[in-house]
This record gives sequence, C-alpha cells and structure tokens, in this order.
Amino acid sequence: MKVKEKTSKIVIKMIIAIVIAIYVLFPFFLVVINSCKQTADITANPIGFNGVSLANLYQNLSDVINNTHFLFWSAFTSSAVITILSLILLALLGAMAAWVICRNKTKWSVVIYFTFIASMIIPFQVVMLPLISTFRDVGNFVGIPLIQSIPGIVFAYLGFGGAMTVFILNGFIKGIPMELEEAASIDGCSPEQTFFIVILPLLKPVITTVTILNGMWIWNDYLLPSILLQQNGPVKTLPVAVQAFVGSYVKQWNLILGAALLAIIPILILFFIAQKQIMEGMIEGAVKG
Repeated sequence: MKVKEKTSKIVIKMIIAIVIAIYVLFPFFLVVINSCKQTADITANPIGFNGVSLANLYQNLSDVINNTHFLFWSAFTSSAVITILSLILLALLGAMAAWVICRNKTKWSVVIYFTFIASMIIPFQVVMLPLISTFRDVGNFVGIPLIQSIPGIVFAYLGFGGAMTVFILNGFIKGIPMELEEAASIDGCSPEQTFFIVILPLLKPVITTVTILNGMWIWNDYLLPSILLQQNGPVKTLPVAVQAFVGSYVKQWNLILGAALLAIIPILILFFIAQKQIMEGMIEGAVKG
C-alpha cells in the first residue's frame, strides 16, 4: 500500500512538473515556430505549424541581420557592452557593499541595508517619469551626458540592480566564518587585501548566480533603455531596436520574432555554460544564508 502511495505521489509530482514546464516554455516555443513562418501564416494561425520551414527561418534571420533600419550588429554590440559593464560593476561594487554592511555592526549599516531592501519594493513606474529630468540635470552638473549614452544606462542599472545584488550577497557572506578574516588580519592583510584575497574567491558561486539573474534582466530589458536611450538616440539595445519592424499600420511579425530569437540565443548559451555554477550558488546561498 505504501509503495502504491509513493508511486502515485511521484506520478502527481511529475504531472505537475510537466504542466509547469509546458507553461514556462510555451512562449519560447511560439517564438521559435513563428520565426520559421511568414507574417501571413503567423497572423492566420500563430500556434499552428502551417508555413513552418527552415528556409523561412533562414530568410527571416538574414533579413533581420541585413536590415538597414534595424542595424542588428550595432544594437547587439550596444547590448553586449551595456550588459557586460553593468554586470562587472554590479558584481564588484555589490560584493564590496554587502561585505562592509555585513561586517560592520553599526546602526548606520543596518539603516543602509534596509534602505537597499526598501528600494526593491518601489515599482519602477513610480520613478521613471522624474528619471529623465534627474539624469539630465546630473549629467549637466558632472559634465557627462547621461541621456542617450552608455554611461547613463549603465549607471541606471547599477542603481536598480544594486539592491537585489547586495541582498543576495549579504545573506551568503553571513555564512562565511569571521575566523578567516581574523586570520588574514593577523597575517598582515589590509581590509582591501582581505576582501580581494579571502572573501571574493569564496563568493564566486553566488556571484555567478547573481550575474546570470542580472544578465537576463539587463539583456532583455526594454522599458529603461527606451526611456534613457530613446528611439531617436544614437545608442540602441536589441529590444529597443526591434521597434524598427513595428509600423503604424503594419507589423512585420516574422522579423520581430526573428530578432527576438537572435536576442534569446546568447542568454541561452550563457545559461547552459554556467548552469552548474548557478545551481551551486543557489544551494550554497540557501544553506549559508
């Protein structure tokens, strides 16, 4: 009887897992099959297989890459530069901030930590309207344009992504024994040397996890780049550049979905390469935090 109950529970769990997997993967499935169609077939039946062919896929991807209005390689390069710079700075500055906040047991560190936490619950829509005027004024003050520029969008991502990065890293650092830092101090290490030699290598799994999470968000983000970089700006990310295929009366769905497929591929490759580190970071963070 117990064996039957155990088997039935396993079957139920498998069914639930399959349903969730179908639900999660269905949008990706639509992007893939509709990238292999022409616009007429997509609008006629977006979930069917009519008109699906590798020839259509090749033609759509070729039209996307060679389109003079979309400028795929320019948008791809801008997205890559913005994402890489943002991830490097988020990982480095976030780890520094989390370590200082965690190890300094003062009321100010508690206030700063909860300020980070509080910023996570503020919807982006609340701050997006004053964001442009604030960035314009700050850019004029420091002499660096923050609107329609890569430094501006990277600075914005540091602000919006810093809270989650500090929150996750702080929970992981709490599980690192203080004895390691005390031993480094006895050996003559300065606080900076202790961080870079002792602490930072131990943060590799969780930094990888946070980097993947931030990378997926930054690479696929549309709202923030559309506000700061704007449609008529010299710098465009892939999600913003896709607007070139959206007209007032006609939408080139085959090219829109082809561009979406090209934008998804780098993130998929990165995920498959780093999936082992992601799982290690999640498991170790859950145990230590």
